[in-house]
Amino acid sequence: MKKIIFIFLSLIVAVSTVNAQKGINFNSIYAAGGKLLMHVDSGARNVFYAIGFPNQPRTSFNYLPDVNNVSISINFRKNINIQHYRYTILADNKPIALNKPINMTQLKDTHAGGDEEIFSSATLGIFPVKGKIITTLIYSIDKPQDIDKAVFYGKPIPSAKILSFSMLSKSDQIYSTSWVKDPKGSTNFTFTEKDLQLNIVKDKSDIDYLYYTSIKDKKNNKIIFESTTWRYGGIISEDHEQLPFIEIDKNIFKKSGEYEIIIQPSIKWTSCFDCDISPKETEKYVTRHTLFITLAEENYTKKELYSYALMGTFVIGLNFLLILNAIKRRNKKRLTVAEQQKNTAKLQLNSIRAQLNPHFLFNALSGIQNLMNKNEIDNANKYLSKFARLTRNVLDDKELISLSQEKTLLDDYLQMEQLRFGFKYEINCSENLDLDNVEIPSMLLQPFVENAVKHGISKKATDGIIVITFTKQANDLVLTVIDNGNGFDTEKKNNGLGLQLSNSRIALLNSIYKENRFTLAIQPSTSGSKISLTLTDWL
Repeated sequence: MKKIIFIFLSLIVAVSTVNAQKGINFNSIYAAGGKLLMHVDSGARNVFYAIGFPNQPRTSFNYLPDVNNVSISINFRKNINIQHYRYTILADNKPIALNKPINMTQLKDTHAGGDEEIFSSATLGIFPVKGKIITTLIYSIDKPQDIDKAVFYGKPIPSAKILSFSMLSKSDQIYSTSWVKDPKGSTNFTFTEKDLQLNIVKDKSDIDYLYYTSIKDKKNNKIIFESTTWRYGGIISEDHEQLPFIEIDKNIFKKSGEYEIIIQPSIKWTSCFDCDISPKETEKYVTRHTLFITLAEENYTKKELYSYALMGTFVIGLNFLLILNAIKRRNKKRLTVAEQQKNTAKLQLNSIRAQLNPHFLFNALSGIQNLMNKNEIDNANKYLSKFARLTRNVLDDKELISLSQEKTLLDDYLQMEQLRFGFKYEINCSENLDLDNVEIPSMLLQPFVENAVKHGISKKATDGIIVITFTKQANDLVLTVIDNGNGFDTEKKNNGLGLQLSNSRIALLNSIYKENRFTLAIQPSTSGSKISLTLTDWL
């Protein structure tokens, strides 16, 4: 059997972005403290790597049309907390490794392909990539929302297909759209004064971000338009999928004439490892379509422009006060609408809080009933004493309470539940947090703590542990609830009314506090669950 020699191309990442060549190590600052190493078949050619995109800042794309297998390993600097990192690997969008920690037993020292600095290295695996898409997702549990993505694409890249053109027009404050579906080769368009823009609709794929669009004036061969971003929403396929499209202002067409739309992958075909691909071959990846544009109104001469500019200035001067007044009225109306939307969200938020209160009281009364049924009268009396003070806090209709009040409420509740289940708990706070002067929405953590008790440690008795933490991270406030229970399935919808209501409540809070986003991360496992709630720029 032919011996396979792996040639490695260093992939410098914010844990997963490619950026190296054979035998070269790049001394760069690593945002996540590490790098991925990609090894491919020794006989493989045309390895395109380190392709980044302005609209996908944490994504790296690697085109491997002639590669059979790819081996992926990861290196970490010595000062990085490797235990905090998790990775997921997908093959054709199906998980083959899901939310896995780095295997600490595999770690070994390496110079990462020539660096003087020593790294800790672990192999993520060897994966068949021919005819497949292998995707790695890497993140730290400290910042689960910052996911670094590397795509290893082993399929032939399809050329984009233009499904349709649409023309957006406006007449008497009414917008209308006309369509040209499944265009062939070339299309004629006539722009009138009422026409606003032309939309190009493309077929949807897993790699829409790879394609960029340009429009060339064929008369002078100049590019008059470029875009790397496809929009979604508003244009739906027959299969009810949102289709990618690009909006083109009609004003980019200065003269009637022939223009060419070019849609192609964002790949520099001459920049790869062991390139063996000709310009003729790369043309198969390019989609070209000719537009014959007729403008009802051509561009004006300089003399005409000066005349109209002078006339426009005169008109603007006469109507300046009217315009100012119209702007003031519009801004006032916009503020009124925004205030109404905020008030509506607050009413919906109050409705959810009104549902959370009886949900909590029902659970508490069930606890008292349970103690009485077991004839634990002393514990039932203690439970009622805590319950009385807790009820006053719960029914107090305050939108915001201090962290110290939230801590007291959670203390009372957990002490009550200790009488039933005998678990241990602790509430920890950062020393640099002013608990009395930092306020949060009332009962923000209560449903998650109830969930930890009811679905987490209720069956563990004295072995159960709940840890609640209030942490300051820069200007963010991070609230966490950790238990050592059996976890739960986040995909199921029967994990308790409190958790469902809390998700709805967080969505409403984000609509009210637009500058302070609430981010919820739920990480269940068979050995425990962790719920993190980050209040961005709250402090």
